[in-house]
Amino acid sequence: MTEEEKKLTDRRFYKAEQEATFAGEQTGTLQTQHPAYQLAFQDTDFLLRDELRPVRFQLELLKPEMLLEEANIGSTLVMYGSARIPSPEKCDDVLAKASSDEDRKVAERLVAKAKYYEEARKLARIASQCGLVEKGMRQFVVCSGGGPSIMEAANRGAHEVGAESLGLNIVLPHEQAPNPYVTPRLSFQFHYFALRKMHFLLRARAVAVFPGGFGTLDEMLEMITLIQTGKMKPIPVLLYGREFWEKVINFEALAEEGVIARKDLDLFTWCETAEDGWKAIRAFYDLDCG
Repeated sequence: MTEEEKKLTDRRFYKAEQEATFAGEQTGTLQTQHPAYQLAFQDTDFLLRDELRPVRFQLELLKPEMLLEEANIGSTLVMYGSARIPSPEKCDDVLAKASSDEDRKVAERLVAKAKYYEEARKLARIASQCGLVEKGMRQFVVCSGGGPSIMEAANRGAHEVGAESLGLNIVLPHEQAPNPYVTPRLSFQFHYFALRKMHFLLRARAVAVFPGGFGTLDEMLEMITLIQTGKMKPIPVLLYGREFWEKVINFEALAEEGVIARKDLDLFTWCETAEDGWKAIRAFYDLDCG
């Protein structure tokens, strides 16, 4: 028996990666060449079968969780918003592409919201510069959906001050690549919308919601519902663009009709500037930075 084999603390089973190496050396027969002989965790076709959906759910839950833990991400500032609002430097292009009067009106409305790109970018810079660390874990790390527009602004703001930021992208039928400002080691791709939304909120300690469409509405209303029903502890929910949101959702009518309580309107804070949002976060957590 070797000295290595005598150590009580050594593991007695090979790691999966070692076993995979051994398996790769077993070639040359009809049996070893058939897919049935592949190790289950190396058999992609097997993992993609409908019956393996629960396993894929678990993998998609575990992978980001483990990598974020290894990256010492303690909490996040999540930023939701449209994938269509242009950055200020792209406004002229958006207007130029309008080919009809109706398209022109839509383009003008989008361009008018470009100010929120800048506010998202600035809020990300402020949060990232705070550099808060507790128990060795980084706090208020900027997190976006990893796509263009408001999401890009969030990652861009963090990138500009040399900070890392997350991007939680989703596989869609049309091409959607991560924006170039997401930190590569914190750029994740999801198959399941439900698990993506879960990861947005697992570490969220504040959420900024900018004008957006169905996706932003879905993310915002689910989060508010979780807080309203007590499934999630309260966090600062910053709603940017009061004129836009009150045009899209009649919050007052919901309270007047009795389908939500009047106090539910206090679950979010109206904001227009990055300073408004950071002030609300600082007040909620009694922070010194910023």
